[in-house]
Parts: sequence; structure tokens; C-alpha cells
Amino acid sequence: MTLTVKLFAAMRDLAGSDTVEVELPADATVGDLRREVAKQIPLARTLLLRSNIAVNHEAADNERPIQATDEVAVIPPVSGG
Repeated sequence: MTLTVKLFAAMRDLAGSDTVEVELPADATVGDLRREVAKQIPLARTLLLRSNIAVNHEAADNERPIQATDEVAVIPPVSGG
């Protein structure tokens, strides 16, 4: 399946885009998605480990299955004052 993943803040800056498309197997999980995004945006690997993944507007752990119709976003930690 092909998923368009939304990127925010520093992830968007590292990717140079607000989305990235990933190819995943039909039985993919959030962990699989993390690995695929890290392959496509190598500079973001460390940040990706600290980022939350939201599936359909809800935080998801690495074991959560992903479906082709899901809305997926990578939300990095926020800093500032």
C-alpha cells in the first residue's frame, strides 16, 4: 500500500516537504512506517525515534496496524519558550 504521511515542524524542515509517500506491506505497523520514513529521510532518523506518530488523529504505538485509508502524521517534540 502507498501512504502519504504528513510531516510537521522539524520533520518537515528535514524532508523539505510537508508530506512523504511510503510503500508498506498490507500488514504494516507504525514501527514499519517509522523504518520506511527513516530510509527516505536519513537525516531525520534520530528525530523520528523521539517523534509521536498519529494515526487518524490519535497517538499510536509501534505495534498498531496501519491501513491504506488511515491518516498518518509524524509529530516531533516541540521546544521553545
